[in-house]
Amino acid sequence: MISSTNQQEEINGTARAELSSVTTYTVAFQGEYGAFGDEAVRAYFGRLQQSAEPRPYRSFAEVFRAVATGEVSYGMVPVENSQAGSINDVYDLLRQHDLFVIGEHQHPVNHCLLCLPGQQLSDIKRVISHPQALAQCDVYLRELGVEIVATYDTAGSAKMIREENLHGVAAVAGIGAAELYQLEILARGIQTIKDNYTRFIVLGREPAPRKEGPAKTMLVMATAHQPGSLYNCLGMLAANKINLLKLESRPSRQRAWEYVFYLDFEGHREDPPVRAALADLASHTTFCKVLGSFARSI
Repeated sequence: MISSTNQQEEINGTARAELSSVTTYTVAFQGEYGAFGDEAVRAYFGRLQQSAEPRPYRSFAEVFRAVATGEVSYGMVPVENSQAGSINDVYDLLRQHDLFVIGEHQHPVNHCLLCLPGQQLSDIKRVISHPQALAQCDVYLRELGVEIVATYDTAGSAKMIREENLHGVAAVAGIGAAELYQLEILARGIQTIKDNYTRFIVLGREPAPRKEGPAKTMLVMATAHQPGSLYNCLGMLAANKINLLKLESRPSRQRAWEYVFYLDFEGHREDPPVRAALADLASHTTFCKVLGSFARSI
């Protein structure tokens, strides 16, 4: 017969073994701790019930490099905002690196105006933040009538105010940054469009396995520089009854006034209609690369 004490020790030992066997993924994001990228990492992997350790990097390029070299397990970067639109640097980096998009996450972005404790709104002469955050709060900031200065990060701006003891300076960042860097919130929800979301994508070195449920595919392609080329390519998606979700163009960087096209569409690359469309596109494009197929959340 096993005593209750021994039973409890056995249960505790099993629990410790289970905890030690849980994999913690290191995930790179752009910015400082407390940034929306940091929040997005925790929210996405938390929803999947996976343990993640966010790691900050100063630039999007450094995030891509960290994933490509195996310095981290995954990366998470923003590709578009519901108000400010696409983040072009990230689209260009997707083409430059042999990484895969393995997931996506739509993250609510509520901007606040943060400053050192004890200051009033009338004391603020300069506002600093990431260019995307400044663009998302353009109406409020214009009415404020202060100097606007772009920096590399939202939370990084909050950190700068705290570390450099900047009086008369406020940062546009989230509530998490205010708490982390012990700043006062002068105003909340200052974004121009109140329902403000940023779409993040997850980067990995291997493609994501097919999961049940709706899927999305991201693709980049270049077409012949002649009339009707893009129209014909899009027609191949329509012919296979594939719903186009987004079309984005970026300069090819090969020749002036030539472009590459980024497409988001419904379906997984393993689905028969998508396979057929990709085969058709291969013969009608000068360059075609599937960036990833993954479970659709948007």
